[in-house]
Amino acid sequence: MPPTSTRSRRYATARPTYPAAVVEFLVPDDAAIVADVGAGTGLFARLLVRPGRSVVAIEPSAAMLDELRAAVPEAVALQGTGERMPVAAASIDAVVFAQAWHWVDVPAATAEVARVLRPGGTLGLVWNLRVERVPWVRALGTAMRADGDHYRGGEVDAEVDAPFGEPGRLSVEWMRETTRDEILADVRSRSYFALLSSTEQAQVLDDVRAVLPDEERIALPYVTAAFRYIRPN
Repeated sequence: MPPTSTRSRRYATARPTYPAAVVEFLVPDDAAIVADVGAGTGLFARLLVRPGRSVVAIEPSAAMLDELRAAVPEAVALQGTGERMPVAAASIDAVVFAQAWHWVDVPAATAEVARVLRPGGTLGLVWNLRVERVPWVRALGTAMRADGDHYRGGEVDAEVDAPFGEPGRLSVEWMRETTRDEILADVRSRSYFALLSSTEQAQVLDDVRAVLPDEERIALPYVTAAFRYIRPN
């Protein structure tokens, strides 16, 4: 199994970014303090940085935080989780979970988000999903043994408890220009991959190579699904 720091570096370089329209949808222009929770290596946090705004990146992994501090020095990087954020009550204008809400205990995390948000503040949830309506992309998902980040048509709302109500929704379809090596690095960065034996890892990588287009640049289709909730006053 590769050391956590190695997997963190792979994550930082191999995972896709997010469309600008999604950032604008999830985070109001006047949000002065924004928390990115489950921030990983800062892929979403770097999109939040702008003049006049403070970004607080919260992540449980120390190795991920080291990568984040180097990549997004403008952010305040803190160790914590969705269920326990190291920030004061009613101190945050917007909280975002990018590719992270499915890891939380929903009742505990919902209560913690409600605690840290100011009245009228925004909770944003977002996922990048491979579009598996395309046959080779569906074969890729099978080869990767990845079961949770695919799109086959139709969004399902995330589970979020009170006091948050019905979300606003935005879906953006886009193409990621990538390479075979970058896709293989993405596979190696997955948490489940690190738990496989070396023989199983080699088999997964061989299976992935077998379904990838033999092209220098690969257009990998994504849907980014975003959900925006407002904390009641």
